[in-house]
Amino acid sequence: MEKRHLGSLEVSAIGLGCMGLSANYGEPVDTDHGVSLIRSAHDQGITFFDTAEAYGPLTNETLVGEAIEPIRDQIVIATKFGFGYDSVTRTGLNSRPENIRRAVNGSLQRLRTDHIDLLYQHRVDPEVPIEDVAGTVKELIDAGKVGHFGLSEASADTIRRAHAVQAVAAVQSEYSIWARDPEAEVLPACEELGIGFVPWSPLGQGFLTGTVGRGEAFAANDIRSRFPRFTPEALEANQPIVDLVSKIAGRQQVTPGQVALAWLLAKSPGIVPIPGSRRPERVTENLQAAAVILGADDIAEIDARSARLDVAGARGSGHESYR
Repeated sequence: MEKRHLGSLEVSAIGLGCMGLSANYGEPVDTDHGVSLIRSAHDQGITFFDTAEAYGPLTNETLVGEAIEPIRDQIVIATKFGFGYDSVTRTGLNSRPENIRRAVNGSLQRLRTDHIDLLYQHRVDPEVPIEDVAGTVKELIDAGKVGHFGLSEASADTIRRAHAVQAVAAVQSEYSIWARDPEAEVLPACEELGIGFVPWSPLGQGFLTGTVGRGEAFAANDIRSRFPRFTPEALEANQPIVDLVSKIAGRQQVTPGQVALAWLLAKSPGIVPIPGSRRPERVTENLQAAAVILGADDIAEIDARSARLDVAGARGSGHESYR
């Protein structure tokens, strides 16, 4: 697979988001299935795997750690800190230096590694100056526990302030054809500073693949059941976006999901999407999007038509604005 760079960190052009194997989309997968899926993704060319302390919490890192142990020197692992815990119950944002160090030590143990390639602040903590966060990560980098620093759902101003203390390799935020918020300020800042950009939910949590039906109901343990964009009314109102992607897919003889990923890849050589799936065939389909080349007319049509479509519903609980 094509390689791209997040700062100086080389990764496959498409990564694998591992969250859904353990959290937010129903019951966790069987460990053997999850390990097999991750290793199969690597066999097919994926070298970039994304997890977090918060996924589970803790259990996704444990699963990923088991899966990557025999291939650790061949892959790049990204994880995140940023929340406090009472045992395994999340207690809110916490990016105080002592909590960052605690989180990193726990992640290293669960991931069965002596270093984290890319460490993100999962969400900006308004109670802790970003300079203190960046300084703490710098200390961890100097100690050899962390390779590179990242931010998630951060504003352009926060990115600049952090980058002045410790170089930011990557910013991770939701970005897709129906969530284009980063284009206003965050992506230009990343381009200017040489920071890579990692879109999470690049397939719109499945919506852009065309597999989410009108009026579909989601189980209580599916995070989409709590998101305004996935109410029956919003799904119906947002159907023109899927129709647009499906039209381009038919013209290119690829799948809608591949069009959504190829559109992101065409936006900038510094963009590395991390779609996730529990199904091996979907992982294969997603990684094959790296070979899909959309024409300039296709990209222009998606840009223009999606910009004119009013997306119904906020993009998620707690993810509506950058800090």
